[in-house]
Amino acid sequence: MATVKSPRKILVTSALPYANGSIHLGHLVEYIQTDIWVRFQKMQGHTVHYVCADDTHGTPIMLRAEKEGVTPEALIEGVHKEHSADFKEFLVEFDHYYSTNAPENKELSQSIYKKLKANGKIATKTIEQFYDPVKNMFLPDRFIKGECPKCHAKDQYGDSCEVCGATYNPTELINAYSAVSGAAPIRKETEHYFFKLSECEDFLKDWTRSGTLQGEAANKMSEWFENGLNDWDISRDAPYFGFEIPDAPGKYFYVWLDAPIGYMASFKKLCRDAGLDFDEYWKKDSSTELYHFIGKDILYFHALFWPATLEFSGYRKPTQIFAHGFLTVNGEKMSKSRGTFITARSYLEHIKNPEYLRYYYAAKLNSSMEDIDLSLDDFVARVNSDLVGKYINIASRTAGFINKRFDGKLKATTKHPVIEALKGAQKLIAEAYEAREYGKALREIMRLADLANADVAEAAPWVKAKQAGDLAAQELHLDCSAALEMFRLLSLYLKPVLPKLVAEVERFLNIAPLNWGAVADSMTDGHQINAYEHLITRVDTKLIEAMTEANKENLTVSPQVAAPVAKPMATTVLPEAEYISIDDFTKVDLRIAKIVNAEHVEGAEKLLKLTLDIGEEKSRQVFAGIKSAYDPTTLVGRLTVMVANLAPRKMKFGMSEGMVLAASDENGGPFILSPDAGASLGMRVK
Repeated sequence: MATVKSPRKILVTSALPYANGSIHLGHLVEYIQTDIWVRFQKMQGHTVHYVCADDTHGTPIMLRAEKEGVTPEALIEGVHKEHSADFKEFLVEFDHYYSTNAPENKELSQSIYKKLKANGKIATKTIEQFYDPVKNMFLPDRFIKGECPKCHAKDQYGDSCEVCGATYNPTELINAYSAVSGAAPIRKETEHYFFKLSECEDFLKDWTRSGTLQGEAANKMSEWFENGLNDWDISRDAPYFGFEIPDAPGKYFYVWLDAPIGYMASFKKLCRDAGLDFDEYWKKDSSTELYHFIGKDILYFHALFWPATLEFSGYRKPTQIFAHGFLTVNGEKMSKSRGTFITARSYLEHIKNPEYLRYYYAAKLNSSMEDIDLSLDDFVARVNSDLVGKYINIASRTAGFINKRFDGKLKATTKHPVIEALKGAQKLIAEAYEAREYGKALREIMRLADLANADVAEAAPWVKAKQAGDLAAQELHLDCSAALEMFRLLSLYLKPVLPKLVAEVERFLNIAPLNWGAVADSMTDGHQINAYEHLITRVDTKLIEAMTEANKENLTVSPQVAAPVAKPMATTVLPEAEYISIDDFTKVDLRIAKIVNAEHVEGAEKLLKLTLDIGEEKSRQVFAGIKSAYDPTTLVGRLTVMVANLAPRKMKFGMSEGMVLAASDENGGPFILSPDAGASLGMRVK
């Protein structure tokens, strides 16, 4: 969507960072993505409120505070200051940043619970739960580890498997152990409170397919519906840091109940401080818009529990939920041992400029749930090439002539072909920002920067500056003025991504803060600019090396007694991968297969149905997520590589009996892998 005529009223949130650790580069993917979108909407003239908060409740906070000898309240207050400072330095501009341990959140959580109970959506049930006999406490899901009951992956948490994505009850884990003490937990009965999610299935099926989710997210929901929705345990036993459930002494709201309500609480505090109308944005029939930006790992909570909670407590649902992928660094999961598990503070101490990271993330981001990679070498090359070599280069090569030769006064430019091309790109760039296709927007902006640089190179003002006569001076004046008008337009387009740098550009050009409508303007004849000062410097690879070296950590803690990883609201980083042995690898049976048929799958956005011949078997059926890259008719007859001994998987569209290998990155794909000439059908890949 391009510029909208009537202003919109928009409320935007990012997932709440957990108050049990520092903000790292994985977290920042989400907050930078959200901030860019919010800034773009504000530049369009819309009324936008961007709120967030620290997610502060739960056993991990309680245990960490106990270990540090402070109260949980003191712990979360210190973390709140740290988080707030990090976000501010990365130019993430919240309209309000709060805490879930706030009176507004307690009031709303208890009120919503009572409404759900009045609507028959709360039930009590005696359950058997794990209890740590050493710590004398019931164990939260994330403090129990064991073998996944579905895929049998080791050392998985008590609520979900990070390998296969299955959700389950902690008591279903195989060979469970306490992540607090390492002891084998015992089973103990307790009464818990449940939200009847199973009764909300019809509503949720309609809601998740109403355009509120990305297609791939809606498809994921369909998989969960096929398995059936379970009622949601919303209570925890004392000792617990959180809000006590009304009329239930010793029982507390599970953090995942009051955490999303923290969105409402943060906005309610903003409303009280700024005189806004809370109900206008949260009433059931609200005409305002509500958007949640989240990591794909918390989609289940935001696309099922949260809308059901809102629906049956009388509030509006989100307009859309935008889920994004994880961050890898140098093609691998963030790693403390390799120095790539980098905190926001460490980045600032070494690289200094936060807008370099904002630009790089924007260049990688799109509207899908794909993971993005921070290649540190590419980071240096792209920042130095795009921002210094292309964008800033336009001003640095021309501004000095205006200041020295023409008293800082510009010459009006009319019907300049490159300026017209820049103005003509407004719609495309606006649509890309609106759709969160930031990579597409920046590719177009850099294409325009190339046009501007080519125009400057052709005009060669440094040559005309050496020529005598009025004509050469007039052309020099006009050429440099045109270049700075191009620079103004590029700055306008880059402003959502680089707000601090563009503010410095606005001061240099002596213009009002740029909004989206300023594309139609131009700097007038005789407009006075200020003296040009160097705006940014190149990234030195030595700074990258120093940063990774400073973040290396020798990991020698036994996994049986290691501190548990708290499940934050948004974990935009994949945990460090474990190495596999050659014995593990040899279990994978890779075969050369011939594609004998390929066809579209009705109702599937990404899948093609392939029929494969692997020699001894002539008709293996495989569903492959390669629809975006291939016309099925072009695949028939091709050889590819498949995993032949992958366990068959029942999917919505049928049984998938293997996997074809493909590759992709942010620049393209997926591309199926094909063997060299000479490979024959059924060969094992070694």
